[in-house]
Amino acid sequence: MSVVGGRVWVYERCSENWKGILLDRDGDEPAIRRRRCSSRNPSIIPGEIKPINCLIHYALLEILLATNFSAMAGKEYVKEIERARRDLRALISSKNCAPIMLRLAWHDAGTYDAKTKTGGPNGSIRNEAEYKHPANNGLKIAIDLCEEVKAKHQKITYADLYQLAGVVAVEVTGGPTIDFIPGRKDSMISPEEGRLPDANKGASHLRNVFNRMGLSDQDIVALSGGHTLGRAHRERSGFEGPWTRDPLKFDNSYFVELLKGDSGGLLKLPTDKALVEDPEFRKYVNLYAKDEEAFFKDYAASHKRLSELGFSPLSSLASGLKKTLTAVAVAATLVVLSYIYEVNRRESE
Repeated sequence: MSVVGGRVWVYERCSENWKGILLDRDGDEPAIRRRRCSSRNPSIIPGEIKPINCLIHYALLEILLATNFSAMAGKEYVKEIERARRDLRALISSKNCAPIMLRLAWHDAGTYDAKTKTGGPNGSIRNEAEYKHPANNGLKIAIDLCEEVKAKHQKITYADLYQLAGVVAVEVTGGPTIDFIPGRKDSMISPEEGRLPDANKGASHLRNVFNRMGLSDQDIVALSGGHTLGRAHRERSGFEGPWTRDPLKFDNSYFVELLKGDSGGLLKLPTDKALVEDPEFRKYVNLYAKDEEAFFKDYAASHKRLSELGFSPLSSLASGLKKTLTAVAVAATLVVLSYIYEVNRRESE
């Protein structure tokens, strides 16, 4: 390995006559040039060129190069995400479809099971078998809308696209900015039906569903505040009507209306009423009704947790690096064995 003119040169392999094949990794494509190795080890065969030190240098540098290339690929993906974000913002604003986009993101993520590590935000809701679950009635509309963006940004996974759509839906309607980290993988495996909340049930059911995902009481109440957007449709859920006076504005009015009790024309599901009836839930309802800033802060954190269930950017990076290290180790072992064989062969001549 050497540095010439600010460029890193590494010995890719040594040929039979011990000439190194050098790769210029400064450009987009490796520039292959043959040069004689600079590494010698006279203790084995005096005067001969030995590739073993080159190999060690190569293995170490290859790890750094692979990590750097992964980072470069990651940067390009992030740029594509930002372009998709702009297109989603325009689409959601023009179609007034923020509520159903948010619902799509939730329902793709809300199937996660922390014990079995199945379900979660993996794009599986696009499978016909899953979007036809009764709990997902109407979401084919959002899936088709997302296809318009996917067609322009094909490198993006469906898993990232659906969660990004949920983030943008909140932001364009006046809600908090939600930290979004890409890198989710797509899956074609749909979880069994029945993992999503049932609107007809109460507090214990909510806890069972959200605790299964690894979420807390605070997450339950904060995420329920997302009902500030949209309305229920009888043909989809059996319920009808909006939760707030302005179903296209993300604010804390959902909690304000909850504390008012029954209000003419506004919907309150059994699961909504449970938030007021349960003392642990109610303390968060009271807080969010009087302090929108606190609601926005907690909602952004809970939404991020929901959108990353079963997904860890650090574990994803570690997995990729582990594969790189394994590949380099295997390659290094093979070359070392070849080198030992060659040395033994020459000594026996």
